[in-house]
Amino acid sequence: MNYDRYYTCDLLNGEGVRVTLFVTGCPHACPGCHNPSTWDRKAGRPFTPEVREQLLAHCAKHDGLSLSGGDPLHPANRGEILDLCRRFKARYPDKDIWLWTGYRHEEVAELDILRYVDVLIDGRYRQDLPTSKPWRGSDNQRLIRLNA
Repeated sequence: MNYDRYYTCDLLNGEGVRVTLFVTGCPHACPGCHNPSTWDRKAGRPFTPEVREQLLAHCAKHDGLSLSGGDPLHPANRGEILDLCRRFKARYPDKDIWLWTGYRHEEVAELDILRYVDVLIDGRYRQDLPTSKPWRGSDNQRLIRLNA
């Protein structure tokens, strides 16, 4: 898996102060996407064990981890994302994980990853459906609390 960037003090991608990882690889290629540079899964830098540990260490003083992209649930990303989520929850059982995906919840509900995700924002971005709902890019996207 590759990643484009991560923020160590993010106030925009979920509740509270978060660490946010933007992975690369997105099969949806939504028109008007805010991060088209993340579509190519070979773009960005490798998500090495060293990067993973740095990212997890940054989570210690924050409210949770946010996973965006690209699409964290791109088939090529699922193994690394599952590993990251497991490690995060083992280290920080009282903190939450938010995940943005272009897939609908119904398409990915059986993935093991979602056992670790607390809040899922699902659905492709639609520039023709603007929204004022927090944490969503378009009005069709749903905020689903999975482990509340």
